Amino acid sequence: MELSATHLARLRSPFMIGERLFPSRVLQSPLAGVTDRAFRQLVRMHAPRSLMFTEMVSASGLHYSRKTPQVMEMDPGETPIGIQLFDCRPDFLAEAARRAEDQGANVIDINMGCPVNKITRNGGGSSLLRDPATAARIVEVVSGAVHLPVTVKTRLGWCDSEINVVDFARHMEQSGAQLITIHGRTRAQGFNGPARWDYITQVKQNVRIPVIANGDIFSIDAAILCLETTGADGVMCSRGTMGAPWLVGQIDHYLQTGERPVEPTVRERLTIAQAHLHLLHELKGAPGVRQARKHLGWYVRNFSGAAELRAQLTRIETVGAGDNILTEAMDRLAG
Repeated sequence: MELSATHLARLRSPFMIGERLFPSRVLQSPLAGVTDRAFRQLVRMHAPRSLMFTEMVSASGLHYSRKTPQVMEMDPGETPIGIQLFDCRPDFLAEAARRAEDQGANVIDINMGCPVNKITRNGGGSSLLRDPATAARIVEVVSGAVHLPVTVKTRLGWCDSEINVVDFARHMEQSGAQLITIHGRTRAQGFNGPARWDYITQVKQNVRIPVIANGDIFSIDAAILCLETTGADGVMCSRGTMGAPWLVGQIDHYLQTGERPVEPTVRERLTIAQAHLHLLHELKGAPGVRQARKHLGWYVRNFSGAAELRAQLTRIETVGAGDNILTEAMDRLAG
């Protein structure tokens, strides 16, 4: 499927979030345990124009801690960059937003879609879909606390019998949200079943602020189909970039040029995996190596010998061990 010429022309142009201009309509989602500085650096290599987000940050955690959490740290000049916050207390979120602004964030995003029980049972994440009055108050208070655009990321509703995303999006717009990202699943779905983009279409038809489509964006073709189906102002990549930090850049390249980038070879994928391992070790030491195991497992898939190689990499204890395993694998590919 290809985008119509009219739609493609619109998607090639920059777009506004509030009073700020952003050059790319392909965004990198915040992902807990994934979108740290190491991962963002790799995404940025392929997508220098795209807005991306830190891992989501607990406003309560910030309130009770004097130390800025590692997940909130950004590289100097890392832009455009947003910090996503979660909580249900407007005053805590306003305080956290001010700290994020001081850290150099370009956007404050409020998470109103996380389905994880430890978030929802405390009134945050997707539980706010059931409490639109509190959600609206959060947006109002945070918008008044910072000079940055305030955006919202949410889902279709709590469950199939409580899909309220259109009305919810209207409330967020009226309360001051300057962009809304819709993940096309309910809280009850988690990440199961196909994303239902038709509801994103309805949101786009009922609000004036930019609407970003999210859910099942695993390829250029998926992004094209989603954009053509929904009429959204852009797409946000989430799980599709795990083990593929080049995806955001591939989609952005297609939207800008109409050309489809060549997929990385297995050797190129392993080279990027090796760079990711080293970045995590440099930033976090031994804990970074342990964290790298899951990332390496995501890179190593869909080629002959991948299962055996993945089994080795997911047991590494040192950066040297991972380095040797990947180098040997790449040498075999060269031979």
